[in-house]
Amino acid sequence: MTEWAAATTVREVVLASPRSFCAGVERAIAVVEQALDRHGAPVYVRKQIVHNTHVIDDLRRRGAVFVDELTEVPDGAVTVFSAHGVSTEVRETAATRGLPVIDATCPLVTKVHNEARRFTGQGRTVLLIGHAGHEETEGTLGEVPGGITLVQSPREAERVEVADPGRVSYLVQTTLAVDEVSGVLDVLRRRFPALTGPSSDDICYATTNRQVSLRAIADDADLVLVVGSANSSNSLRLVEVASRAGTPAHLVDDVGAVDLRWLAGARTVGVTAGASAPPHLVDQTVEALVGLGARAVRERTTSTEDVHFTLPKEKRPR
Repeated sequence: MTEWAAATTVREVVLASPRSFCAGVERAIAVVEQALDRHGAPVYVRKQIVHNTHVIDDLRRRGAVFVDELTEVPDGAVTVFSAHGVSTEVRETAATRGLPVIDATCPLVTKVHNEARRFTGQGRTVLLIGHAGHEETEGTLGEVPGGITLVQSPREAERVEVADPGRVSYLVQTTLAVDEVSGVLDVLRRRFPALTGPSSDDICYATTNRQVSLRAIADDADLVLVVGSANSSNSLRLVEVASRAGTPAHLVDDVGAVDLRWLAGARTVGVTAGASAPPHLVDQTVEALVGLGARAVRERTTSTEDVHFTLPKEKRPR
């Protein structure tokens, strides 16, 4: 009861916009949904189609089966590659087995893969700025096995060695924070003045937009709630962006994960969501804050997204 009383200090909710689903996530979810409609259950998905527990649970109830490796997929079963992409080895394994594959890789991740092949094909050393173990990073590294070096931090950038300092290129995991990448790039550019990169930014437009919109509300907020799952890279980066701005921030899977003690003394609460978090989870969070006494809900829009990705050819309407 004391915690409830302490949480009733909230008077205003500020929503960051853009937030929640991006075009790549909407496309990936649609791929699985349409595969289930067309082929029936089960449809096998290698890894999580997107990094959100609510999305995964919903698709699992509808008949999607999520597996870690293709060895878990029965012969002949419809198989979907997740939005984060896969390595060349995975593609070849699926082809060798004759699995009917639907590729839901985000087009922005495919762009990075294409750049990896182009740079290495030019005989350049490729440095990938990213996080070890992330599915997207593993897929990009596997695009040219042994031909790409992962660089995770400015410290690693200081130590990385290349065969020819005059022929070095970099790529970036699409879900990183702009500030995080800048720190690594500053070191690489100092060490390798001839460093080249992609013709356009690798960081996903949606990742950037959500970070910008969060910065716009962080200064006005006493606390920020980021709706998203713990394995969502872009959601985790939002928490870090708010924290760097000096505003306490917490990642929550849904409203049930909000600790009332966080709200004690907070008058203005900022709310946003990672690109893989369903919009209705934000709505539920706002409703709960209004129920605690918030009298005003306002939205701060920093950009408008009108990006739309077509479905892979296997899933386009006949």
